[in-house]
Amino acid sequence: MGLGRTLCAALVGLDGHVVEVEAHVAPGLVCWVVVGLPDAGVLEARDRVRSALVASRQAPPQARVTVNLSPAGLSKSGTAFDLGVAISVLAAVGQVPGSVAGVGHVGELGLDGAVRAVPGVLPAVLGLRRAGVRQVVVPAANAEEARLVPGLRVHGVRCLAEAVALHRGEPWPVPGGDGAGGGTGGGGDTGASTAAAVPRGAPPPAVGDLSDVVGQPMGRRAVEVVAAGPHHLLMLGPPGAGKTMLAARLPGLLPDLGDEDALTATAVHSLAGTLAVPQLIRRPPFESPHHTASVSAVVGGGTGLPRPGAASRAHAGVLFLDECPEFRRGVLDALRQPLEQGVVEVHRSRGVARLPARFQLVLAANPCPCGKASAGSRGAACSCTPMARRSYLARLSGPLLDRVDLQVDVPAVTAARWAQAELGEPTAVVAARVVAARGAAGRRWGAAAPTNAQVPGSLLRSRPHRPAARVLAPLVDGVDRGTLTARGFDRALRVAWTLADLAGRGSPGPDEIAEAVAFRTLAAAS
Repeated sequence: MGLGRTLCAALVGLDGHVVEVEAHVAPGLVCWVVVGLPDAGVLEARDRVRSALVASRQAPPQARVTVNLSPAGLSKSGTAFDLGVAISVLAAVGQVPGSVAGVGHVGELGLDGAVRAVPGVLPAVLGLRRAGVRQVVVPAANAEEARLVPGLRVHGVRCLAEAVALHRGEPWPVPGGDGAGGGTGGGGDTGASTAAAVPRGAPPPAVGDLSDVVGQPMGRRAVEVVAAGPHHLLMLGPPGAGKTMLAARLPGLLPDLGDEDALTATAVHSLAGTLAVPQLIRRPPFESPHHTASVSAVVGGGTGLPRPGAASRAHAGVLFLDECPEFRRGVLDALRQPLEQGVVEVHRSRGVARLPARFQLVLAANPCPCGKASAGSRGAACSCTPMARRSYLARLSGPLLDRVDLQVDVPAVTAARWAQAELGEPTAVVAARVVAARGAAGRRWGAAAPTNAQVPGSLLRSRPHRPAARVLAPLVDGVDRGTLTARGFDRALRVAWTLADLAGRGSPGPDEIAEAVAFRTLAAAS
């Protein structure tokens, strides 16, 4: 009879908060009580832990067991507390040493004592490390994922009996030479594991080459500028013109993710349960939700523990909304906040969960419901009324479009143009220019911003970075005439800097400003 302690982690968004699991075993009627704002999944741990203890030949206490999850004011969700509850109970009755109080435990228990994988191990372990924990026990299936966090000794266990043997210092058979033995040695391998991902300069995933896109010079140019920025893009054109092809080839133009972005993106996919391979995500992710997706599916949310939506899963990558006018208006407008702040805030009665969502938004739309309208034909082949065409594109609100930096027409490719079109530059050639342009932007802005798209407006408009008044005249005139907002002024100027970087120039000139204005207003004008 006594008190046992160990550590676990509760996830609020992508933030892992350390939870101390206390188990008090005292004389009285045999019952198990779990306190500390647990949800139904945590409360059910009582039955899973009792069965797992029996299956592991560890007699459950025949007494009153009170389990407290501290801090008690923090909501706890999910089944990742099972292993910590079992170990704290065993510590309370003296079946494992008290040193487990400083060890983190994450994992779900089966009724047969198996330790099962859980989502969100990476952000949970990150939270434990930030709190000073240096040793964690996780399911064997999540061990490689946990070893992505440097500075930790990671033990992967397959069952509760193996975890008990680990804490007692008893040997345990390791089938195939991995498992607990590999987990025990995880601390020394952590640094190497963090670096062991897709190497820089590796070819992008097989999503097709940019040279596959025929007869769309404006679209190809826009995709290159968007990749170099990185900026947001709207493509307006009839079906079959190549909008989806251009969007799908954008990730191949983007450079590999840096260490911080790679760790954050991997943590997001770990929390979402979509981390297929336990290694850092080095290539920018690409998310393309269906137009029937709900607000929670796109921006994140749900009941209980908020889950990342497509916007968060696209962090440091591309969020592509094909046939964007078909999305519900609320879904599109919900993207306005993450486009500005790079984060999704999910508000619940018990608190706010923040999920990273700094992505490139790529929108593709037909010019009308039937898709046959075009600037060249003045809608002659279109059966839609002018009112139907206007209401169709009006589903894209003005505040949302004001945050889209480039808006381009992608016209239909005729048979003659198809036959005469020359093969465009391959992805590798364009990607090299994108890397060079991003390097120039990084050197210019320094610690203030890594890319042109992230430069604060105050720095953008201050000396020595502010172009001369005669160069800025088209932007100033647009603001005076009401065709550009103050936000649009800054965004067009950022695009102009990107165009200058792609051209190898030290600052934007009249040509870059004019092209930036044309990119911003082309779709609206057509």
